[in-house]
Amino acid sequence: MSYSQLTQEQRYVIYVLNKRGETQKDIGDEIGVHKSTVSRELDRNEGQCGYRYQQAHRFAVERRKGKSKCRITEEDWEKVEELLKEEWSPEQISGRLEKEDNGEISHTWIYKHVWEDKAEGGDLHESLRCDSRYKKRYGASDGRGQLKNRTSIEERPEVVDEKKRVGDWETDTIVGKNHKGGLLTTVERETSFLVMGHLKRKTADKVKEEQVKQLFPHKDRVLTITSDNGKEFARHQEVSEKLEANIYFAHPYSSWERGLNENTNGLIRQYFPKEMELKEVEPERIKEVVEKLNNRPRKSLDYRTPHEAFNETENQLTVALAS
Repeated sequence: MSYSQLTQEQRYVIYVLNKRGETQKDIGDEIGVHKSTVSRELDRNEGQCGYRYQQAHRFAVERRKGKSKCRITEEDWEKVEELLKEEWSPEQISGRLEKEDNGEISHTWIYKHVWEDKAEGGDLHESLRCDSRYKKRYGASDGRGQLKNRTSIEERPEVVDEKKRVGDWETDTIVGKNHKGGLLTTVERETSFLVMGHLKRKTADKVKEEQVKQLFPHKDRVLTITSDNGKEFARHQEVSEKLEANIYFAHPYSSWERGLNENTNGLIRQYFPKEMELKEVEPERIKEVVEKLNNRPRKSLDYRTPHEAFNETENQLTVALAS
């Protein structure tokens, strides 16, 4: 049996992190695959202009069309489900099947299968020993996914995925060297419009205050926020009430579900690199970086700037309300 194919979302993360200079191991850890899978992907699907995720995905799809491919069979899943009901973890099942030479089914695919089963009314998820959607491939759990009263991204309206309206935002934090200080970044999905603020300390109270401060001026165009699972977002219900917006949480360690935010944070790191402490950052410097990024033309916006796209919508809304 062949290994599970990468998704376009995973290829997007590979593109962003590879461009940022991350190691193949770190990239693999982020998307839940072995570093050899990342190495193979970069070697096989690189174009004349380097690795680009859309082109890479097209190459992979075309290659699969040209040859037969052994799929994960119903019998394979029956075996997986039997072991889940014995309370084996997806990692244990994946490792044991490979050891017994029964092919390779990654633990990521098993988690995906479990939660698809749940969406269809199944009970496989009840066999999991913890409530985490995907576990990191190394180290101990940091408790992500345990925020009280969080609403999963699975319940987010489909219209958000379509990126055909203004008002859907993604948010996360950037941490300074030695965890000293940070930045709260929030970006609008349709227009790539960025708001950003300073965090002297990355506490839930400070994040709540900064998030409301950033978005309240745009309250009429804040419909949803998709957030990381960090404990600094524990006051999400208060933010939701203040902004009258719905907040959804991506799956733990699935940063591609906030792909625009991740990509934007990569751009911000050009000005606030990882080796820089962020405990003391001048407000003027933050404003300068935000203005620089919001006034840079984007191909995805037909070479308009995020500032133009966002304010064009605001002007349209003003005219509509006045008429």
